[in-house]
Parts: sequence; structure tokens; C-alpha cells
Amino acid sequence: MSDRRRATRQKLYEAAVTLIAEQGFSATTVEEIAERAQVAKGTVYYNFASKTELFEGLLRHGTELLTDSLRRAAADRPPIEGLDAMIRAGLEFIAAYPAFAQLIVAETWRTNRSWHETLRLMRDSAVAVVVEILDEAVRRGELSADLDTQLTAAALHGMVLVVALDWLAFQPERSLDDVHAALVRLVHGRITPA
Repeated sequence: MSDRRRATRQKLYEAAVTLIAEQGFSATTVEEIAERAQVAKGTVYYNFASKTELFEGLLRHGTELLTDSLRRAAADRPPIEGLDAMIRAGLEFIAAYPAFAQLIVAETWRTNRSWHETLRLMRDSAVAVVVEILDEAVRRGELSADLDTQLTAAALHGMVLVVALDWLAFQPERSLDDVHAALVRLVHGRITPA
């Protein structure tokens, strides 16, 4: 894919995520996406066969950005320190892409959509990054051997997502450092040894 086409797709993703987060998928038209992205309607269809394909591409794109961010945050760190860094990376990602986070929360509950399986696979890939770090901490004896790492990773993923949205919507005066510190204290008080 050329750099130009990649840039066009990025513009379409940004336009689509904002509109869909504001109005919902059904209410958002291809014309509105094209207008917001400042491209011709045909450009949307040149890049994506349908609005649904655009949306599924958007889900993949956003999740890849999040997953890459989490992996970079944890790289070359001991597991517990990596987990703390992943929490911060998740908060930073949601602060940078709040419309994407809103979209994920809204679409998680709409199980009748054609892209629900895509959404589940994307969510699983992000949660798997957290599972890896939790599994390593269990192997090292830093977390309890009976810790359900799958469920704990899903809980951490959800916690960061919901707390970040709450922070941005209802407590924007709080700093990222404050929110991160509160979540880290909560995690250390509950899943790491006293």
C-alpha cells in the first residue's frame, strides 16, 4: 500500500471514528465520512468496499495501535513494572483517541452486528498482551500461582478503558499522573502480594 493511500485511509478512519462515536454506526453515512475526511465519496469506496468494511478496518487499526503501545510500554521491563507502564500507555492511548474508546465501549454490547466477531478478536489481541505480562509475573513468583490471568487481564483492560473515559468526561481537571497512580495503587493492592 502506498504512503498516499495509507494517509487517505488514516483520514477516513479519523472521520469515521468521530462520527460513529457521536451518532452511532447506523446514523452515520458514507457521505458524512467523506465530507469529514475532506475527500470525495468515491474515495471511500475506492479504499473500502462498504461502510461495514471501513468500520472493521477501523477496529483493526485502532486495536493495532493500542496493542503496539502496550507492547512498547512493557518491553524490557520486569513484569510488575511493565504492567504499571501498560496501564499508563492505555490511559495515554485513550486520552489521544477518546472517540475510539467510546466506540469500543458502545459496540461491545451490540452483539447483533456483523463485525462483532471482528471486535471480539481485536479485544482478544489487546487483552493477550496483558495476559503475557501477567503469566510472566506468575512464573517469576511475583503474582499468586492461582491467579486467573485471562480474567484478570480482561478486568485490567476494562478498568483502564472505563476509568479513562470517566476521567476525560467527568474529571478532566485530574492529571494523567494522578489517574495512573490511583489505578496502580488499586492493582498493587489487589493482585500483587502485600
